[in-house]
Formats: sequence, C-alpha cells, structure tokens
Amino acid sequence: MSSGFRPLPRIGRSSTMDGFIVGTGPDWPPSDGFTCVAQLMAVRTTVVRKGHVRIRGKASIFRQTMLPFHVRLNFNGRSPKVSPLRIFLASQFAPSHATISLPPSLSIDELVRVDVRSPCFHGSTHPHARHRPRRRRQFNEDAVERAPSSTTRRSSPPSTMSGGGNDYANYTVVMPPTPDNQPYGGGGGAPSSTSTGGTKPDDFPLPPYGPKLVNRRGGAGGDDGAGAASGKMDRRLSTARVPAPSKSLLVRSQTGDFDHNRWLFETKGTYGIGNAYWPQDNNVYADDEDGAGGGGPVKMEDLVDKPWKPLSRKVPIPPGVLSPYRLLVLVRFISLFLFLIWRVTNPNLDALWLWGISIVCEFWFAFSWLLDQMPKLNPINRAVDLAALREKFESVTPTNPTGRSDLPGLDVFISTADPYKEPPLTTANSLLSILGTEYPVEKLFVYISDDGGALLTFEAMAEACEFAKVWVPFCRKHAIEPRNPDSYFNQKGDPTKGKKRPDFVKDRRWIKREYDEFKVRINGLADLIRRRANAMNARERKLARDKAAAATLDAPAADATTVKATWMADGTHWPGTWLDSAPDHAKGDHASIVQVMIKNPHYDVVHGDAGSHPYLDFTGVDVRVPMFVYLSREKRPGYDHNKKAGAMNAMVRASAILSNGPFMLNFDCDHYIYNCTAIREAMCYMLDRGGDRICYIQFPQRFEGIDPSDRYANHNTVFFDGNMRALDGLQGPMYVGTGCLFRRYAVYGFSPPRTSEYRGIYGQLKVPIDAHGHSSGAPVAEELRPLSEHPDHEAPQRFGKSKMFIETIAVAEYQGRPLQDHPSVQNGRPPGALLMPRPPLDAATVAESVAVISCWYEDGTEWGQRVGWIYGSVTEDVVTGYRMHNRGWRSVYCITRRDAFRGTAPINLTDRLHQVLRWATGSVEIFFSKNNALLASQRLKFLQRLSYLNVGIYPFTSLFLIMYCLLPALSLFSGQFIVATLDPTFLCYLLLITITLMLLCLLEVKWSGIGLEEWWRNEQFWVIGGTSAHLAAVLQGLLKVIAGIEISFTLTAKAAADDDDDPFAELYLVKWTSLFIPPLAVIGINIIALVVGVSRAVYAEIPQYSKLLGGGFFSFWVLAHYYPFAKGLMGRRGRTPTLVYVWAGLISITISLLWITISPPDDRITQGGIDV
Repeated sequence: MSSGFRPLPRIGRSSTMDGFIVGTGPDWPPSDGFTCVAQLMAVRTTVVRKGHVRIRGKASIFRQTMLPFHVRLNFNGRSPKVSPLRIFLASQFAPSHATISLPPSLSIDELVRVDVRSPCFHGSTHPHARHRPRRRRQFNEDAVERAPSSTTRRSSPPSTMSGGGNDYANYTVVMPPTPDNQPYGGGGGAPSSTSTGGTKPDDFPLPPYGPKLVNRRGGAGGDDGAGAASGKMDRRLSTARVPAPSKSLLVRSQTGDFDHNRWLFETKGTYGIGNAYWPQDNNVYADDEDGAGGGGPVKMEDLVDKPWKPLSRKVPIPPGVLSPYRLLVLVRFISLFLFLIWRVTNPNLDALWLWGISIVCEFWFAFSWLLDQMPKLNPINRAVDLAALREKFESVTPTNPTGRSDLPGLDVFISTADPYKEPPLTTANSLLSILGTEYPVEKLFVYISDDGGALLTFEAMAEACEFAKVWVPFCRKHAIEPRNPDSYFNQKGDPTKGKKRPDFVKDRRWIKREYDEFKVRINGLADLIRRRANAMNARERKLARDKAAAATLDAPAADATTVKATWMADGTHWPGTWLDSAPDHAKGDHASIVQVMIKNPHYDVVHGDAGSHPYLDFTGVDVRVPMFVYLSREKRPGYDHNKKAGAMNAMVRASAILSNGPFMLNFDCDHYIYNCTAIREAMCYMLDRGGDRICYIQFPQRFEGIDPSDRYANHNTVFFDGNMRALDGLQGPMYVGTGCLFRRYAVYGFSPPRTSEYRGIYGQLKVPIDAHGHSSGAPVAEELRPLSEHPDHEAPQRFGKSKMFIETIAVAEYQGRPLQDHPSVQNGRPPGALLMPRPPLDAATVAESVAVISCWYEDGTEWGQRVGWIYGSVTEDVVTGYRMHNRGWRSVYCITRRDAFRGTAPINLTDRLHQVLRWATGSVEIFFSKNNALLASQRLKFLQRLSYLNVGIYPFTSLFLIMYCLLPALSLFSGQFIVATLDPTFLCYLLLITITLMLLCLLEVKWSGIGLEEWWRNEQFWVIGGTSAHLAAVLQGLLKVIAGIEISFTLTAKAAADDDDDPFAELYLVKWTSLFIPPLAVIGINIIALVVGVSRAVYAEIPQYSKLLGGGFFSFWVLAHYYPFAKGLMGRRGRTPTLVYVWAGLISITISLLWITISPPDDRITQGGIDV
C-alpha cells in the first residue's frame, strides 16, 4: 500500500458517516469536536471465500452498542465500492467481524485498499456518550502489524492476504480531542523520555487539532517534522506539541463536571449536519474528487423536505373490548340455537296454537338479530391529519411557489321544496354556515334547488347573500363557531371565551343587530311579496281599463284579460310559481330558473381595509364570498319529476356546467355546518393514498332542538354511532340522505379504478378485477359494465345531448385524484395541477346550465337508472349508495371530534311516525325491486350484503312483532302459556339469552360511545314504530307491488311550534293519525288481559300462579316499551283529566268480570294433556 494515497473523504457530518478514519496519507484532515462511541483499535481484512471479504475489528467501546461501520473497498483501476455494515460490539477489546459480498464484476486480485470508518457523535448529542475522565488507552503493539508496500501489496496473490501479519492494513487512526479520551494535564509539551516509566499515560498532551497532522510513517507528513520517526511511537497514536485547551480549565467549579458548552466554543466544535443544526459553510461536506459520495455538496435544502405522511389512518377498537364482544355474539348465537331446538322439541300440548305462534316469531327474531348483529363484528375508528393536508395542498413548494390552494373544487347542494313547510329563515341560516366554512373560497360553489319555484325562497336567498358580505368576514376575523348565525347567537355560555381582539364585543354587538334586522326582513317577505303583487296587479288592471276605455271596450272584459301575476322587486313577472296559479306558473308547471347571485370570486386573497366598511374593520381579513347559484328545474304536466332524486340530478348537471367540482356535498335545508373544518377532514380521506376508490364520505347526523329525554329516539345514536361505525370496517356505511360528500365520477355510474370480487359461499375468495373492470374470462352484467368501456359512453343515451356536459366528465375525474407524491399512490395527479384560476362565467355557459335542467333532458338517457341518484324509491339515498357499493366502490364514515353538521328533527309523535313510515316504505320497495341485496354482485362483501339485506327485510319484522306483543294477553285470556310449565331449562335459557344481550349492549356502549338511556329509548321506539309505521309500510308496499297503487309522499314539516315560551311545545301536540290504532290496541288489550289474569287467579279454586306470573311479566314488559307512546298521547304533565284514568280502570274491570263470567276459570290442572 502506498503512503501517498488520498483516503475516502468525509461524506457529511452525520452520525453514521463521520468519525474515525482508517487510512494513510498526510493530507487527511481529522474531524473536530466529536465524542466517540467506540475507539477503533485494529482492522483486519481476510478473504474467507471467493468473492467475499471479512472485515474484522477491535474497538474500545463505552457501552454495548451496534455500530454502523462504512467500508470502502478500493480496486485497481475501478470505481470504489462503498458498503455499510453493522458490527455488534459487546465488550472491551472484543473482536467482531462482518462479511462483505463482492459483485461478480469485481475480483479479489484487484483489491488494493480497504478504508473503514466507524461512527462518532458530537458531544452529548448521542445517548451513549459519557463525559467522565477516562484514561487514554493505547494500542497493543502485537495486534497492529505493518502491511507491505503498495508495490508488494498489488503484486501479491490473493492467498497472501489470508494469513500472517501481512493481512493487517497499514493505517493511521485519527481521534478527535474529547475529554473522554484525553488526559487531564494541560500544556502541549512533548513526551519526555520517562513517559513509559514514572510518568502516567494521562500526562500526554492533546493530539493535533486542525488541518495539520503528524503521520506516524514519516515522509511528507506535515510541518511537525516527524517524518523520520520510527520505533514504538510509529505504532502508536501520533501526538505533537500543539496548544490545546486544558481540561482543568473546562471543569465547572461547583460540581467538577465537564463544561461541554465551553469546550464546544473554545474548540469551535459543531454538531454536524441535519435539520436541527446546520453549519454556516455548506461546502464543508462536499463530495470528493472521484465522486464517491455521488451527488455534489450537501445543502440545507436537501433536508428541508419532510417525510411523506398519510392524511388519514385507521384506529382499531381495543382488543380488550372487541374480542369479548365477538365472543359474546358467538355465545348468544349458540344459546339461541339451543333454545330454539329445546322449544321445538318441547311443545305445549295444551295450547299448541299459542306455542306455534311463539315458535314462528322466535325463529324470525333470531334471524333478524343475526342480520343486524353480523355486520357489527368489525367496527373501527378513523383519524385524520389536517396539518398534513395543509402542508401538501396549501404550502409554498417548488410546484406551488405562491402558496395557493391545490385542493379540488367542491360543489355544495341544498335542497328545498316548500317554503311554508321549510321556513326560508332556516334555509338562509344553512346557506350562511356553508358560505363561511373553512375551505378555499375560490374552490367552493354553493347551489340551492328550489323544487317549488317560489319567489319567497328566491328573495330570501338574495337577502342572505347580502348579509353574507358582512357575516362571512366577521366569522373569519374572530374565528366564530358555529357559523350559523341563529345557532351562534342562541348558544349558551360566554361568547367572549377565547376571543382576544379588542374590537370583538363592538363587532358582535353590531352584527347581532344586523342579524335581527335580517330576520325581520325574512319574516316579512311573504307579506311583502303579497302586497307587491296586489299593488302591481291593481296597476295592471288600471292600465288595462284605461286602454279599454280608449278603445271603447267594456271594463269587465279588460279585467278578464289581466292575470294575477307574482312580481319581482324589479317590476317583472316571476318565472316560477305564482301565488295565484296560472298556466306556466303553477306547482308542477313552470320554467327553469338559474340565477348566479354571487359570482365566482377572485382566485387571489382579497383583504379588506379600514375604510371598506363604516362599522367593521376588516383589515387583513379575506372578504371574498364563495359563488352561490339559485336553481329551480323545469316542471311540466305529464312528466315524472322523481321527487328529490330528480332535483339532485338536475343540480349535478347544472353544477357540472357552471363549476364542475370533482366532489359534491349535499344538505337538507334544515342542516348546517357546525364544524367549519369538517369538509377538510373529509378531503383527507378522498385525497389520501387509495382515496380514488372511495365514492362518498358519510357524516353522522346530529340534531338539535330535541327534548332532553329524547322521548322518540330522534337522535338515533344506536344507528349512527353503532351500526354505521361497524359498517365502516367492511365496505363502508350506507348513504343516509344528508351530510354526505360524493365523488362526482362515482355518481356518474363509473366503476372504481381498482376493485375485487368476493367469491365463495361467504365471500372468502378475493379476486382482483383487471383494468377492464372484470375478472379475466368472466361475463360482465349490464349493471357492472363500466361506462367508459362502452364505445358510445359519451352518446346521448348515457348522459344526454349536452356536449359541454360530456366534456366535464374527464376533467372531474382527473381533478378528483390524489396527489402523486409517493410511489405507493396509484392513479394520482401531479402537484400544482389545480392552481390555475377558473375562467369567468359567460352567457353561453349559463344558458347551457338552464338547458340541462329542463324536464325533457333526461328522456332516453341513463339518468336515474345507472347515472346519478337512482329513481324508483322514496328512499333514493339508500338505493344510490347501494348501487355504488355494488360496483365495487368503498365509502368512509367520518366522525369528527366536534359535530360536523347539525339539523332539526320532528319531535312531534305524529311527524316522527310519518318519517319512519317513509323510510320503512322505501325499504319495502327495495326488497321487491332489483336492488335487493340477494341479487347483488360479487363485488359486494358478504357482511355488507347482509347489512343491505337487513335494510329491505326489517319492516317485515312488524308482522311478527305485533303478534308477539299480543301473546302475553292471549296467554292471560286463555289461562295458558307458551310453555307447559315454567321449566328450569326454559328459565335458564331465557336468563342466558337476556344476560348475553345485556353484556353485548354494554360492550356496544363501550366501543360506540352511546349511552344506556339512548339504547333503551331506541328499543322502545323500535317496538312503537314496528307495530305502527313499519306495519303500514309493509301493507303499502304490498299494495304497490300487487295492485300498482302509488305511495303518497308527505314532506316532513320543519317549522317550529308557535309557543315561544316553551321550545318543546310541539312535543305535546297530539295530531291524530291512523298509525296510532295498532299501538293503542296492543296497550289496551294487554291492560285488560292483566286485569283478567288477576281476576282469574282470584276467583279460581286452584290458582295457577305460574301461568299468571309468566303472562303478567311479559305483559308488563310490553307495556314498558309503549310508555313513551302513552306519554305522548297524554300531552303535557298535569293536563290529562283524572276522569280518563278513572274510566280506563272501570272499563278494564268491567271487561275482565265479563270475561270471567263468559269463560270461568277451570278447576282442573292440566299438564301435557293429562288432567291432574
């Protein structure tokens, strides 16, 4: 080995790249300011077999550690090979080794030098460093042997490398001066002749520190003149007389510990390179001349980029909760199975009819419980990272130098139909909360569909847009939450909590007064429109009479030609529905209306200034407001407008022309945004890795204005927090009507980019689907065939005749893709693709949007069949979500820490039952249609299929439920029971089933977060609705299927009660409906049966208390479920006349005595058909 070669230079001051250098050459600069984890003692290379070199080293270590050594093998005439390897050092001076494999292109014969470097760390930055005085250790002279010269080394055969002293490399070890490996003594004198004698090794001065070093082999070693030195000092660590800081000066006077900070300052030490500290000179750590480092100088910018982070993650339910839950499901299933076997094999021969009815009901209940319980076996939680979303899409990057938002566009839909059942003030508050949400203003587009075409809604929205110009900047300035003004001003608590701006109180006082005036204007709009219409019509009649008088015509004839129109504020006829119906201006007969009330804002932030508003200071606040469009689709007689589903499809087409946001969020008019960051959380799922397979994000529905006891289970937390959360662990939750963010491309009926089929009896075989949308060689059903695969998918028979609409499909698909910022992201788009501003709207674009919402546009197309919201059911939401899942899409359930959206629910018993009736009717329609889950494709998971099957089957449970609720009464009337006697086996089974059910409910409460009271309220209303609304839904569904009788749809009223003193006055309002008859019959019959059973036991000579106990207990259990229903019929507390209770008791006693007279108690005791 030649003494003049240049060793491997430093790649960079990182913890794994810098430290001890093994090599020769006088021009090698030692590192500075590093505390060593291990002191390398010797390095030895040995050829162990062909193509493999063993690196063997000894080291003095400070603690047991795994060191990452870096080895460079230098070959004659070839590029060096750098290989990292880790050597575990367990004890002082213990040899360790590792083997490096050489590629076939490199030969051992060409190996000329091996450079090894082990890690050092700066000061106390490494946890293994110890700052304590240590005696300097010297090398064992016998362990370090010289290597032959370069000429000899290069000419020697490989066999000479494997033994003897020649196997050791000739090297120089340079150690940084640290307190851990240097003596106490100061000064820099040279060692005396007695250094190996009486003088302690700790008296040696510090080694050289700087660009000059002493080479132990001599030669051109530097300015120290040590080139001719030989002997033992040639084999030791070289030292020289250089001024160095004394450790005695660096010791803290109080504690005696080493002052590391002072040492760093006096020695000009550094911490290396990294994102925590960076040296001033970035070129210090540059690559060497031969490019071994491979990449030029290291700069701070190389470490600025943060590692890739996902936007969302799954949070599994703790196994301590989920495993017992699954075990209890299995135990209860086995218990039910054994119980049913016992019931079948032990009939009651004395009352076979009673036994038969109970057996049929119990089998159905077990089947229904299984359908409801099986999809709950895999519940999950989810979490998002909003900071990562902001870094990826709204931070300054090389692809986004201005820091504009790279988020995709979002179209928000609000649907309303009748301004008299859905108050315009409620709709206006919902609009204001959406306009003020935290989403890029230039990427947010809001649409409202007025299916009634009412001028009242139109002008209310115009007033809301005017108020939004001050409300939205006020919310941004003071971080208002929620941004529904009515909810914000009515919330309890201190409004100044957390507010720091000194002008908040002044601004709030002013905006509150403006909102009060806004409410007064909205409330007076109906009367204003009526007075305006009367005045304008009177003027028109006067003009007509004057014109008739000038033409010598009769005045009555002139009045007959004048129509009673509804006038807008600008003095023109309203193109929608008039107050007095007329041709082309009636409900179900009016033209299309598209009105852009707020145009698309500027793509750059527009800040207000001190003089932009006379009362509010919006300096530094973005005063832009998102685009808002009023829509009312055309309606004509003779067309089926398909209720809400048709209105949603009209908004989808119009929004594609005007804004074409790749995502769509729909709301009912009574729902508003309660959490202004909820939309961003949903985007974390859509834009994350694998998000291109998600068709929609469903939010839980939360309601306000519900009575504290939640008498009729309006919150429905068991469904939203239990069932829907569990479905999220399968293929995703169902679409439930409002608060759902859709992928536009999925709504158009396309299949996902990647999906799988689940084959086998229960879908245990997962088969990926190829790029064409189906598995190889398998036939594709019409429903599953991707629209993009059809050669005429852009023809009018698919999406209609609008070419402008067809062109938006590919754009929406591309803009909805996730960022291609990681190799694992598939089907992504490059960063910065959505930074360009949108072109302004023109007349041609608006005219095209009017054309696509005409009533004839859907003729001969796939709208409502495979595209958009699906027609044919009053629960179009469930069917639409089912179709997407059936194509292989997935959905996500987004539960935010703060409620995402809130709305209102009917607290009146009649309205609540009508709402449940509509849902149950839609489920019956699903069961008798091609949307039945039994006919689903193989892309639907097995448990997901069971959940959709349960949606279509659950109303039929009412037929068995009403019979089972009457069984206790029939038992008391007949004196028999469903079993011959209260057998211990029957009681044990009953106890086991009940206990497992209670434990399951407790665990559901644990992983879903619902309360026991909420669970009990849900059970009560399940019985109430099951014996009333569900039963009526089954009858209506059968009439529609068999006789073709169409089901009427009743819009749920959202108006509040007139009693301002009591916010729950509507709760006590009793509005008679035929749905009350079945529950009233069940309650009355069970009360009378209890009196009859007691009378029978009293008047019998041999009372059979066991049968009275069995029948009486179950009758009380049934009546306990009907308690909310009975309480709702009684009205307010204390307002029910006492005479009602008196007459109810008298009637029950009279009927019971009459029954005893007609059917006196039998003195015989029969058991199993044998008289006792």
